Amino acid sequence: MEFGKHVLADLEGSYRLLKTPKAAAGNERRDAAVSARVSEILLAIENDGMDAVLRYARELDGWTSDRVELDEAAIRSSGDALSPELRSALELGAERTQAFARRQREHLTDFEVELVPGLVTGQRYIPVDRVGAYLPAGRFPLLSSAFMTVGVAKAAGVPTVLACTPPRPDGTPDPAVLYAAHLSGVDRAYVLGGVQALAAMAFGLLGERPVDMLVGAGNAYVAEAKRQLFGRVAIDLLAGPSEVAVIADESADVELVAADLLGQAEHGPESPAALVTTSESLGHAVIAEVERQLRTLATVDIAGPAWRDFGSVTWAASREAAIELMDDLAPEHLEVITSDDAFYYERLRNYGSVFLGAWSTVAYSDKGMAGTNHVLPTRGGARHSAGLSVSRFLKPLTFQRLAESATAAVAGAVDVISEYEGMAAHRATATLRLERSKA
Repeated sequence: MEFGKHVLADLEGSYRLLKTPKAAAGNERRDAAVSARVSEILLAIENDGMDAVLRYARELDGWTSDRVELDEAAIRSSGDALSPELRSALELGAERTQAFARRQREHLTDFEVELVPGLVTGQRYIPVDRVGAYLPAGRFPLLSSAFMTVGVAKAAGVPTVLACTPPRPDGTPDPAVLYAAHLSGVDRAYVLGGVQALAAMAFGLLGERPVDMLVGAGNAYVAEAKRQLFGRVAIDLLAGPSEVAVIADESADVELVAADLLGQAEHGPESPAALVTTSESLGHAVIAEVERQLRTLATVDIAGPAWRDFGSVTWAASREAAIELMDDLAPEHLEVITSDDAFYYERLRNYGSVFLGAWSTVAYSDKGMAGTNHVLPTRGGARHSAGLSVSRFLKPLTFQRLAESATAAVAGAVDVISEYEGMAAHRATATLRLERSKA
């Protein structure tokens, strides 16, 4: 996350950079290599099918079996290996996420309207047929990913949802990831990771027809595979490293602000964390507090480089300047911790999801406890796009139904427009009906 030059120019004198990222660019060469490797894998799988999928599974994941699908009993019993406390927490997260998704679905209603007498138009929400969800399980198995992808798709009414998750070193899936998928209503699950998992779902190599949509987070290779497969299938969004931004004033708790910045920096060494504050003293205090917390943080090897290279703190001279700066960042996750949160909430426009007040924190959504979806736009995408929700799995399909009595209200204008355009066949579809109409 970086401020645009035009915003900084417009606000000159109204802000001060207290901490700037040490690394802002430099991924071009690595991204090109990732893109080339993903293209190679996708082409091989498209040409050689399941043989190539298994070849890459053995090469990249150490997979040793010829069977990647998990049977229903394995999926259903996956929770048996978990502690009662973890099972209960996952069950709570699955239910809250689906409850919120169900309420979203209830507010997306079919309708029809008679625009002129005899001309009835309307819209129906129809779910896509088949969704493939990627459930990451690396150093940090993101247990709530299934809630956000599988569970929300099922709440939208998607008939078939497949899920792929990479194997652990012993060749088995992470049981908590699998149990989360089970709670979310997954129809079929596979022990398959990376590009080969997405390709297998998109190309229809898993004993199923190709999926219509791919969803779920992953590493740079997974993100690039989704980008290259987009068009053949729909995707949720193209996401980069997880982001957090905080707007805070002098009333904010320095320790909480610092903890929340590190909470997202922990996602990866390239995860940006930004603070915009109207209190310069609080900004300096947060910088010092982040360094203090890093000294005892178990994941300092990740959060430390992320904060050093991609962390920023900016003082804004006014609330209005803070809002303009934050809207320019358009962060994935935005926390507002001020003495007047409503002022900011009513005016902020660009963010993936907003967390209002000191008692809110991104981690509540990350783990599925807040009910809202954590698959959100990054890299400024919130300026033009929203995150994953039940609506993304639904197609708003329109219809028209004309009575003969409405012909005169429609066909005459189509006749005139088509004649001007030189589209004789279009014109004929209207004039033929005019000639036949007795209305």
